[in-house]
Amino acid sequence: MGSYMLFTVGALENEGMDMEIDLSNLGTVNTMFAALFSKLGVPIKTTISPTVLEEAMNGIVTVRPLPVGTSATGKVDKQCAHFFGVTISEEQAHSGIVVRVTSPAQSKFKLLYFEQEVNGGYGLALQEDSQKTGKVTSAGMYFLHFQVYRMDSTVNALAMAKDPEAAFFKRLEGLQPCEVSALKPGTHIFAVYGDNFFKPASYMIEAMCAKSYEETTERLKEIESKILAKRNDLRQFETEYRKALARFQEVTNRYTQEREAVDDMLRERDNIHCSFTTERTLVNPVGAGCSSSRYTTEHSIPESPENGSLDGRDKSGKKKWFNLNLNRSDKKA
Repeated sequence: MGSYMLFTVGALENEGMDMEIDLSNLGTVNTMFAALFSKLGVPIKTTISPTVLEEAMNGIVTVRPLPVGTSATGKVDKQCAHFFGVTISEEQAHSGIVVRVTSPAQSKFKLLYFEQEVNGGYGLALQEDSQKTGKVTSAGMYFLHFQVYRMDSTVNALAMAKDPEAAFFKRLEGLQPCEVSALKPGTHIFAVYGDNFFKPASYMIEAMCAKSYEETTERLKEIESKILAKRNDLRQFETEYRKALARFQEVTNRYTQEREAVDDMLRERDNIHCSFTTERTLVNPVGAGCSSSRYTTEHSIPESPENGSLDGRDKSGKKKWFNLNLNRSDKKA
């Protein structure tokens, strides 16, 4: 089991998010590890089952009609697909078409768009992976006659995880232009592909004409234009930010060094001040300041009996003083 984990983790680290995993070839153990990594927040790209693509190419799939302005719900097994036919008029094609899929159960799925092939089959033209938006997962395709964009959240995902600051600057790098911006009148084939690791994916698919959403369409066009401009601004700002951050780190390091240098000099100055004393220190360890052990100097040595101490004071002075007084008394008498 450890070898399976090593293979999966190593593949993710070495190949990054450019690698796509075919769940049909992983087996139960590797699928379990892939599900675990996905649960931990690692975005894992998965491929569409070759069986689904082959059946679509051969035209042996069941296509359910999905009229514009209606919705359909269902559950699709993992690595299987439900196909829908959306028939649009010339007026609807001119106004624009939106096809969206949502999952309140937060299932993983892919929204697929197929083009009609000469042999009567369907070839895969577009695919959108579901993304978590609020409390649901969703994916949409917008054919509005102007360039629209999809957000690929797996772009630089591992690099951003290693550098949290890069997560902000690279957040808009996943905005990629959609290949198709308009549909012609006729029937178009869409499919919901189950992308859960183990259980079926529950979904609701809707087909809408943009004529009923003219204000919303303009808002989408405006906000995506602003996002593109902001992406360019962030690229320039990142360079400025990195330079400023490096300069900040430089002055921060100098601040620490200067503070330590000032503390050391003031400490040495205090020790020098303490050296000016009549009480010389017996031991003055480094950093001890003025609170070291001391011995007394000659000014504080107690007087010995020979020098006239309290214990051996000269009493002759007193005697002479008394004698002097007595002599004066005698002379007066």
